[in-house]
Amino acid sequence: MRAVYATDLSAASEATIANETCLECLDRIGIEEFHLVTVVPSNVHSGMPGMDFEERRRQALNRYRETFENAGFGVETHVVRGTPHRRINGIAESVGASLSIVGSRGSSPLENRFIGSTARNLARTSVTPLLVNRIQRATDDPDVLAEHLFQRILYATDFSENAQDAFEAFSYLRHATEEATLVHVETPADPDIDEEPRDQLAELTAQLEAWDIETHLDVRQGDPVEEILAVEDEHDPATTLVGSRGHSRLRRLLLGSVSEDIVAKADGNVLLVPPKRVA
Repeated sequence: MRAVYATDLSAASEATIANETCLECLDRIGIEEFHLVTVVPSNVHSGMPGMDFEERRRQALNRYRETFENAGFGVETHVVRGTPHRRINGIAESVGASLSIVGSRGSSPLENRFIGSTARNLARTSVTPLLVNRIQRATDDPDVLAEHLFQRILYATDFSENAQDAFEAFSYLRHATEEATLVHVETPADPDIDEEPRDQLAELTAQLEAWDIETHLDVRQGDPVEEILAVEDEHDPATTLVGSRGHSRLRRLLLGSVSEDIVAKADGNVLLVPPKRVA
């Protein structure tokens, strides 16, 4: 498996790359090769006096390369210009990545109304699974919030086809997962179904327990984002696993942005799985 690691070369990005436990987790789920990507924004001009942005970023990526190579991974580096989330997505597609990773310190709800972060833009548009690796906020020397990326997973499902696609990520996460909490939030808009939510969750539980993953169920009522975040607060997972609903603007307007809000507001990491692409 290949992974794209997007970095802005900040202290937060350095914290994720330097964490040996995080790298071990990625190795356990089958990542063998990393493509390190940093994007020079289009409005930054290479001809500015005394500034060679591409060369400085290339040197920084080469330092990161050593960390990954010492951990046993194959590494390629990419210094590109453009809009960050578009270039990151483009490279992920071109190299056939199975996972894209971006570090994020998160934002307050107020900031999210006005500032579109790279992580949130990727959440809207990524066509490969996206891991948002949460970093400590309000510190000059940040660290990752969860060293064991996949040890405890919170999986949120509405029983849609895309949610099932997200559940299939356990096929590789199971090599690093010891405990999982499965949550479904009932809303007034839910269609009438023949099978009770808890029974559907129990079917998923059987699969996880066959992989020796200790599993807990939680069925709630209310606002999906609020309830999923409440479960996260209670169970303290390393990562919340959720499916997205596609990246077209129309689909977001019609189906809402639960996954985007989880990316923006969750305290821990978020693994966002987009719909499978139709050939």
